[in-house]
Amino acid sequence: MSTTSPEPEGPDLARGVPIESLPDGEMLVGHVDDDRVMLVRRGDEVFALGASCTHYGAPLEDGMVVGDTVRCPWHHASFCLRTGAVRRAPALDALPCWRVEQRDGNVYVLQPAQPSVRRPAEPSWPKSVVIIGGGAAGNAAAETLRKEGYSGKLTMLSADKALPCDRPNLSKGFLAGSADDDSNILRSAEFYAGRDIDVRLEARVTAIDPDLREVLLADGSRYPYDALLLATGAEPVKLGVPGSDLAHVHYLRTVDDARALVARALTARRAVVIGASFIGLEVAAALRARGLEVDVVGPERIPMERVLGSEVGSYIRGLHESHGATFHLETTVTSIAEQSVTLANGATVDADLVVVGIGVRPAVGLAEQTGLAIDKGVKVDAYLETSTPGVFAAGDIARWPDLLSGDAIRVEHWVVAERQGQTAARNILGRRERFDCVPFFWTEQYDFGLGYVGHGDGWDAIEIDGQLESMDCTVTYLRNGRKVAVAVVHRDFDGLRAELELEGVLSETLASESGGHTTTVSTEPVCD
Repeated sequence: MSTTSPEPEGPDLARGVPIESLPDGEMLVGHVDDDRVMLVRRGDEVFALGASCTHYGAPLEDGMVVGDTVRCPWHHASFCLRTGAVRRAPALDALPCWRVEQRDGNVYVLQPAQPSVRRPAEPSWPKSVVIIGGGAAGNAAAETLRKEGYSGKLTMLSADKALPCDRPNLSKGFLAGSADDDSNILRSAEFYAGRDIDVRLEARVTAIDPDLREVLLADGSRYPYDALLLATGAEPVKLGVPGSDLAHVHYLRTVDDARALVARALTARRAVVIGASFIGLEVAAALRARGLEVDVVGPERIPMERVLGSEVGSYIRGLHESHGATFHLETTVTSIAEQSVTLANGATVDADLVVVGIGVRPAVGLAEQTGLAIDKGVKVDAYLETSTPGVFAAGDIARWPDLLSGDAIRVEHWVVAERQGQTAARNILGRRERFDCVPFFWTEQYDFGLGYVGHGDGWDAIEIDGQLESMDCTVTYLRNGRKVAVAVVHRDFDGLRAELELEGVLSETLASESGGHTTTVSTEPVCD
């Protein structure tokens, strides 16, 4: 049998391509040896970068060039064209870059470029930074601080037993069995050690003393700080019915939760999923992929109607039913037994596995105890600083002033948490960068993928372009005639275009607030 490698894609860029074959703002994919490389032209300059997103491997040529960055079509990560550096999550690793030479009307890609040199430390930077929380925001902040050139003492205190994980993967690929356990951990212990990031696991913080600038742990240890980031995340809402503490009742938040759930799923035959929102339905799809019988229980009339609307919610219900799931809606669970679940409508459903996904609450207890301003979350300003100077908050707990809606909002999305961690890190170093990213999240259920851009709370009208049944549509959410959010089903480029449009609205809003002066919202930092 032949083991010949497939032919490299596109032209051999080392041999050159005509500059005229690359219009301004366009991308051309070719190869250099066995590497998949993308050329991007901006004016008279041409850049050569890796052509696959470092997050989940999306083809960047299907994305969008915005200014001096390229955005990933799948999950909207952004990379600097000049250096390949990550400008926005969810990607963590930079793209490889190559040197480019133009001569005789052609563009030639030469040897790989050298990594950019870190900025030198500035005297105004804090000598020590403590991050409380080992989730998306905390990890992104720690990595960003080091990437920005910060060399002071950096400590991450995590209550979890495991290193920071790829939480979206837990209810998708890992639970379904299509991704292995190694895919859960974002970074290895060696990664943190090599960057002098002191990660303390199972470190439960009991108090913060903002006067002494110290963090106190349950074991009595103390950590002094010059700057502090609260990234304590959210905690699952617990089900309070008889039998909810039985061994076969599971929640899904941490790596340990996911491993325990997978272990149970390997021997279970029938599962009841309590909760018909995103986490519940992703779990339902994953368990069906493993061959379990699945019943979904929820109090709503239509799954996710409040967020996505009745038409999209009804379609998603039908999608699950076509894959063999059964719904019990407009009811709740009243008790759980070893082999069954009893519902408020009197029905009994067989189950040897129960998964509870009825929402989360922001973990604000520590912030409240410290005396920080609380308003349905930890109240922060546009720079993610709390009411106490030098103390920042990011992720699921942070409630920030949103220019698009004109309200203070709190969003429990992975990408938002990571981007807030990045922004908070730069502001800890005095950058004064507004957090004005347009929220983004995605869900995957069977072969259905939906990306959501914006913040659609309070929408009052929906417009659908395309066909849900064909999994090819764009859903626009309006409030008082104004576009506030867009969901796309297998229309990745439309999602990027909607994101850019909403960023334009942000810029106009900020310009209006600044007296009509032209202002560009820093939804992603300018490349170095």
